[in-house]
Amino acid sequence: MPANLITTDDLREFKIELLEEFKKIINSSNNYENKKYLKSAEIRKLLKVSPGTLQTLRINGTLPYIKIGGIILYDVVQINKVLEANKIHNV
Repeated sequence: MPANLITTDDLREFKIELLEEFKKIINSSNNYENKKYLKSAEIRKLLKVSPGTLQTLRINGTLPYIKIGGIILYDVVQINKVLEANKIHNV
């Protein structure tokens, strides 16, 4: 059985490939379209609003939500419907 030599260049190339794969995994896990429900922090990041504004949108009924215990969840499909319904079309 012949021996295979691994050089430092091989290890460097492997490291780069491994880091690229990790980046792909991390980026795909942050994709909101793959999730059914989002937490408040995710919605705030998506809509770029403050915690107070998000609370106001919940209180006045603009954003539908589900509360389970102390956790507030937002249905992604419903949020997209609200965004589409409030879309302003410029002529």
